[in-house]
Amino acid sequence: MHLMDLESLTSQQIIELFQLAHLLSSEKSAQLLKDKTFILFFPESSLRTRITFEKGIQNLGGKYMLFPPETLDKREQSSDVIHYLENWADGVVARHSSFAKLVELSAHSSIPIINAMTARNHPCEILSDLYSISQIRENYRELTYTFVGPASNISRTWHEMAKVMNLSFNHVCSAGNALGPDTNNYTYLTNLEDVLPESDIILTDSLPGEFKNAEYLNLYQITLERMKRTRPGALLNPCPPFYRNEEVSAEVIDSPYFAGFQFKKNLLYMHQAVLLYCLSN
Repeated sequence: MHLMDLESLTSQQIIELFQLAHLLSSEKSAQLLKDKTFILFFPESSLRTRITFEKGIQNLGGKYMLFPPETLDKREQSSDVIHYLENWADGVVARHSSFAKLVELSAHSSIPIINAMTARNHPCEILSDLYSISQIRENYRELTYTFVGPASNISRTWHEMAKVMNLSFNHVCSAGNALGPDTNNYTYLTNLEDVLPESDIILTDSLPGEFKNAEYLNLYQITLERMKRTRPGALLNPCPPFYRNEEVSAEVIDSPYFAGFQFKKNLLYMHQAVLLYCLSN
């Protein structure tokens, strides 16, 4: 089984991934990946995703070989590349800007291809985030999720998650940044103040350069005062890397609203769950 995007999963499969991640987090790691070898394609700048895939494989007794993603940017056809790799690897984990490149690999591969981030989406990250929220809030599927910022790989993946898991998902940004038409799961708004009182989880992503201006930040930066207007018990989950005093204020990161650095601890268990799930299916 490949993992390219969340829309290719069912809600039951996502729940099964959550259950597996919980099992892995609560028990001493067994050698579940013993004699398994993975090819990893990651840039040097990758930090959290790369560390947790590498450590996740090692902790389960597996091995990996690491290459820069540029290795896949060659004239050789992707179908030929993957047919060679199938001889020596049990799976591929790739972070590459091109979603189409990973889809092409998966179309010809008999071993799992796992999307560790593209310019289009970031499925493992959002799986981990929603799993972490589910561990804090049992009613996580009844909460209202509000993403503040332009269209990005993170906002698009939350949009996918909302459709699959039937979540209430608001998207707030300046005009012209909608991910698509409004649906039962997706509502696009340009006024942040109106949606704060109905929001349980505030989501952000780092801002492209054209949005780092006083006019945008005045309207959409997540501040402590704005978080105080959200529902009781609301959480702020900024996707790292986040930048203080850009998409989020410095003071709100230092407040109890911030989900916290420990929130991302579950990346390790979710990545292990994804590896095992894809291998077994």
